[in-house]
Amino acid sequence: MSTTTRRRNTVAALLTATALAVSLGACSSSGSGSSAATKAAAVPSTAPGSTAPGSAASGTAMDDQPFGSACTAVPKDGAGSFAGMAKDPVATAASNNPLLSTLVTAVKQAGLVDTLNSAQNITVFAPTNDAFAKIPKATLDAVLADKDKLTKILTYHVVPQRLAPTALTGAHKTLETDDLTVTGTTPDFTVNTTAKVLCGNVQTANATVYIVDTVLMPAS
Repeated sequence: MSTTTRRRNTVAALLTATALAVSLGACSSSGSGSSAATKAAAVPSTAPGSTAPGSAASGTAMDDQPFGSACTAVPKDGAGSFAGMAKDPVATAASNNPLLSTLVTAVKQAGLVDTLNSAQNITVFAPTNDAFAKIPKATLDAVLADKDKLTKILTYHVVPQRLAPTALTGAHKTLETDDLTVTGTTPDFTVNTTAKVLCGNVQTANATVYIVDTVLMPAS
């Protein structure tokens, strides 16, 4: 065999070996990529800034909307609905809510309609009709007939600032000047250890309302 022939054979062998190496490398790379893609597909992804359902941040969505078991009793539309109440000042909004007719009567009796409607950025703990029904009729009638006492009780239900659910827990000075204390977390809040929030974070034009199941009484 001539020297030229031997060189040609050597070059051919080298080219064959190189092609085989490249082919094996490509197969290995393809298999690895396929495995990585399979693993990635098996893991749920979350877009940047999004929150998976059930996470802590997802739970805080309640802070932007009404919450609580009694919210289902609020009309779905009209002036007494959540959207309707948001357009009116608090005393007017309450007058359109069927859960709060006794409270509205008491507010009118005390002459507080204009006071509450003209106030800015307040929080109102609003007892339901059933809350007032817990009070013996004779006692309730006597309170309704005593404007000073009625005013004292009603203003104890008002805090002179808007309280979001995230700021609700703690002691808060009322318009009556005595403090009330809220414990718990969304959606389970208790006021003064006895009154449960049944429907909270209800917005009106000038107030945030927490509907409660018990009439609150000032200490003095």
